[in-house]
Amino acid sequence: MTENRSDRIARGRPGNGPGPATAPHDLRRIGAAPDFWYPVALSRNVRKEGVAAAVFAGERIALYRARSGAVHALEDRCAHRQVPLSMGVVDGETLRCCYHAWAYRGDGRISQIPYLAKGDARPPRGVRAYPVREAYGLVFVFPGAPEKAALTPLPDIPAHASPRYRTMTFSRTVRCHYSFLHENLLDMNHQFLHRGVVGRLQPKLLGYESGPTSVEARYLFTHTGGKRNRSAGLLAAEGLGGRPSSDVMTIRIEYPYQTLDLVPEKADHPALRLWAVYVPEDAQQRVCHAYGLLMIEKPRVSAALTVAWPFIRHFTERVFAEDRMAVEAEQRAWDEQGEDRNHEVFSLILDVRDVLRANGVPL
Repeated sequence: MTENRSDRIARGRPGNGPGPATAPHDLRRIGAAPDFWYPVALSRNVRKEGVAAAVFAGERIALYRARSGAVHALEDRCAHRQVPLSMGVVDGETLRCCYHAWAYRGDGRISQIPYLAKGDARPPRGVRAYPVREAYGLVFVFPGAPEKAALTPLPDIPAHASPRYRTMTFSRTVRCHYSFLHENLLDMNHQFLHRGVVGRLQPKLLGYESGPTSVEARYLFTHTGGKRNRSAGLLAAEGLGGRPSSDVMTIRIEYPYQTLDLVPEKADHPALRLWAVYVPEDAQQRVCHAYGLLMIEKPRVSAALTVAWPFIRHFTERVFAEDRMAVEAEQRAWDEQGEDRNHEVFSLILDVRDVLRANGVPL
């Protein structure tokens, strides 16, 4: 599970030798593997008989919801004049380009060219269609090899449908490589960053395990004082709350997704559960879209959570804003230096980088 520093240097891990990392090993030059289901929109933003623009790693995608309610995902360009299909109009089960009204079925094939006459040039067959599924209030596409889509399961998030929890959905653009966000969530030693919101928290790594596609870490959190936002206590069912407490947080990467479970002191199940994924937007993957589902346990008096809901959201947005500030600063440093020069000393994060590097694809 662990290894010493000399072992890591011998293996050539960047950021730990005597000099800066070299480009071939730089994690920030590794792209997200496409053969997984990635959310690219909130379901509510793809309205019935409506169209929405989405993107994955520089690939522009047009999402449209047909009259039947089914969502389709097409390459966002008309095969005719390359005008974005996301500017188009839904016509029953087809999507018409806004320019010359060429109609596309959900499989990307052209179903009609209104003015096509006998003797005209043979038209193109259509555009690429992406496998698409809806779950958890999100629209997922499969940007990889289409034949792998049916064999690749959607992420399993059982707490989302559980009557025990209520779900808060997050959708935010973050101007950094997705790997910085993976590291941020797994490295809980950065709580000093949040001292103005959560007070003084003392994290202690209880242990971690690594595998070919996963890393799981467990922390013991002890609140040792300081001014803190009351919503932190609400999130943890009064663990992490206004009294001294110790709570166990388990964070896991199962590539490319992340989960977090927080179990308050003396509890036998999580008071909150988080599922997150970071979807690259641009071709160089220097910007990503963070999607998160935060599932919060309902108290005995359910109305209490309804009252607290806006305060909890405000608290989580404040924490996320501080994290975003930090990871975007890391990305700016990378951009200025042209490479990753940081010197990581935490063995857990070195293993996280190994997993992300091994499962991603070179840009």
